[in-house]
Order: sequence, then structure tokens, then C-alpha cells
Amino acid sequence: MNGAEILQLDQDHVWHPYAAMPNGVPCFPVEKASGCKITLSDGKVLVDGMSSWWSCIHGYNHPILNAAAEDQMKKMSHMMFGGLTHEPAARLAKELAKITPGSGDRKLDKIFYCDSGSVSVEVAMKMALQYWFNKGKSERNRFLTVRGGYHGDTFEAMSVCDPVNGMHHLWNTNLPQQIFCDRPKSRFDEEEWDESDINNFRETLEQNQEDIAAVILEPIVQGTGCMRFYSPQYLQRVRDLCDEYDILLICDEIATGFGRTGKLFAVEHARNAVPDILCIGKALSGGFLSFAATITSPRVAAVFEQGPAGVLMHGPTFMGNPLACAVSLASLQILQSSDWKKSIQSIETQLASELAPCRDSPHVQDVRVLGAIGVVEMKEPMDMKVVQPRVVEGGVWLRPFGRLLYTMPPFIIQPDELRRITKAMVSIATRRRA
Repeated sequence: MNGAEILQLDQDHVWHPYAAMPNGVPCFPVEKASGCKITLSDGKVLVDGMSSWWSCIHGYNHPILNAAAEDQMKKMSHMMFGGLTHEPAARLAKELAKITPGSGDRKLDKIFYCDSGSVSVEVAMKMALQYWFNKGKSERNRFLTVRGGYHGDTFEAMSVCDPVNGMHHLWNTNLPQQIFCDRPKSRFDEEEWDESDINNFRETLEQNQEDIAAVILEPIVQGTGCMRFYSPQYLQRVRDLCDEYDILLICDEIATGFGRTGKLFAVEHARNAVPDILCIGKALSGGFLSFAATITSPRVAAVFEQGPAGVLMHGPTFMGNPLACAVSLASLQILQSSDWKKSIQSIETQLASELAPCRDSPHVQDVRVLGAIGVVEMKEPMDMKVVQPRVVEGGVWLRPFGRLLYTMPPFIIQPDELRRITKAMVSIATRRRA
């Protein structure tokens, strides 16, 4: 099929994410992808600045991931996980338990496999609710979170996304009513910590402590909600207060896990902020397949033998998919065998230098860089019908939204490739009409 035929079928039948039907925003047919390059059906080659929404950290068409998938497919591509297990799931769990933070009964080493990031959050929230139910405190059935957050598109996950400026405010009257406090004001790069920044969180926690099952937040990086980076000390104080009031802490590392911020997990930027429940996804499989996990500690897991059910009441059909487990194991091996910290540092240094000119633009509100994340926040929302074709014309792939023009490139990106991305971002940010 040629590009025109693909687009016609697409317009007739395919509903895209965050789009109308038919789609009113330009869409570009992809023929293939390799490394950091996306080839469109018309032959145009784009440098990928999105890692397919944070996930393809090793780039596309990686031979080791391909080989892992091919080897596993010869044995079995899927097998139900109820009453059965298999080597890829067991080996992956072992490797994840090695690299996740914590120690003793707070070591994050109990792994529940999920289909996607949103499902991982759903499982984490269900886990927290059932934890308190089993302990005889079913009144603890709400969640405290900070404004500006994003945790996914399924219903329970939507309930802890920002209720005003988030992507799901249309559903506020249909969602469980959670508890929100002010988002962190302290920036990641601020040297001095202002203790007053935690006051609203502390007060909200104190006032609602008997109702709260868990605090849930994105550690250090508030992703799709606002792309802000906050102080590690804020995260540490959240952990301290959760301990003080005996409240579970859920950290959503779906976007940040596996090195994106310069640490393997973003919680490691804080001194000792190990959560009780950790959500991972996106880069877990290197972007090869939709796959995620909810990970907890022996302290939390032990409670699930109690209560009327005696088990965690969740079990997706494709849980522990052997193909996804095998590829994820290979992805971890690629990451751990590389000098990924040096790569992230190099990307961060180049992003900081080459996006700096955007600060001089009267159209730019702020420029932020952390690890392999570069953000240019505009003063006014961008028109996607105008900006998206302009990005493609510049030979790169970015997916701006609202006032946010950002990049999270694959870790393997080369300086000349990254330079094309930053050049395109500066061009868009400094033009009057965006």
C-alpha cells in the first residue's frame, strides 16, 4: 500500500489517541524504523525525539531485542499465568528484584506483571485498598496526590490525575473523589530547600489521615501533566510523613524508570524515599511490547494472606506474557551492559546547552532539562495543525501538546541527531506563530 491508501483507510476506520474521529490533526504513515530514525512511507527520514512516548530507550529494530523475541516465539508467544509459570517470567523477576531499591522487609522484590502502565497504576491502587481492607481499616479508601500529576487513562488512574488542568477534567463528576494538595514549588535545580514547600502536603495529610489508603505521585518528574522537575527533598519529606502517619507511598515510575532522569529510578535522587509500591512500564520492554509491572515489598505482600479473599484480586489475561518477559529481560541486559549513565549525562549536557537560546524568546515561559528530558514551555498553547507539519518538515519527530514542546530521545542518540532535534525546537519556540 502507498501512503495515500494507508491514510485513507486510517481516516475511515482508525481512532488515534487524544484525537477526534475522523482525525483532524495531520498523521504521517511510517514505513519502518531503525536506531533513532523513522522512515515515512514517502521516504522522508525523521530523527526520533520521543522514544515512542518514553519507551524505546534503545532505539528501534534493535537486533538483541529482535533475537530475544524470535527465540521466545519458537517456544511459545503466550501462556496463561494462572496456575502456570515459565522461565522468562521467573528470570525477569529475579533481575528486577536485583535493581529495584529498598532493603529488608521494604525491599521491592514482589513483582506483579501487568499489561500496560495504566493497568500497573490500577493494580497499585487496588493493592493499597485491599491492604487496608485486610487490616480491618476499610475506611482508608481514598488517595492523596499532588496537583499537576498524570497517571494514565483508565478510571482509577484518571482519578489521581490533575483535576483542573489535566487531561481528564471532563470526567471529574464520574471519577472517585480523591484528595489533592498543591504541587511542589521547589525546582530540582534549587540548592536551598524551603521547608514551607511541604506544608500544604503535611496539612492535607494530617486532616485526612484516617481516610487515606496511600499517597501516589510521580517521583521528581511530573510527566505528561506539566513536565516539571521538583526537588528530591520534597520527595524525601513525603516519604518521611507517610512513615510518620503510617500511610503507604506509591511511586509511579512508568515514565522515569530505567535511567531517563540519570538515575536508574527517579526515587534514587532522594536520600531514602523507597516507596511501598512501585509502578514501572514503558521502557521495561525497551518499547518492544506493551508491558508493565507493579512491585511491592514483603511488608505489604504479607498482608494479602489475610482477609476473606486471601489473595490479591486481580489477574489480567496477558499477565506475565512470555514474549514480553523475554524481550524485557533482554532490554535490561542491554541497559546494564552499556555505559548508560554517561550517555544520559551527555544528552543532558547537550540539551541544556542547545535549548538555552529559547530562554531569550518572548514566547517562552521556561526551559527545563533533566537527564534525557528537554522541555520548552511556551507562554501560549501551540496549534498542533500548524506545529506538527513544521516539525516533520524539519526532519525530526516530536509530539508537542498544549504549551509544552519537549523531547525524550532514545539513549543511543548521537550528538548530530540530537542537534537536529534541538535546532527544530529552538526554531519553533522562537517563531511568533506556533
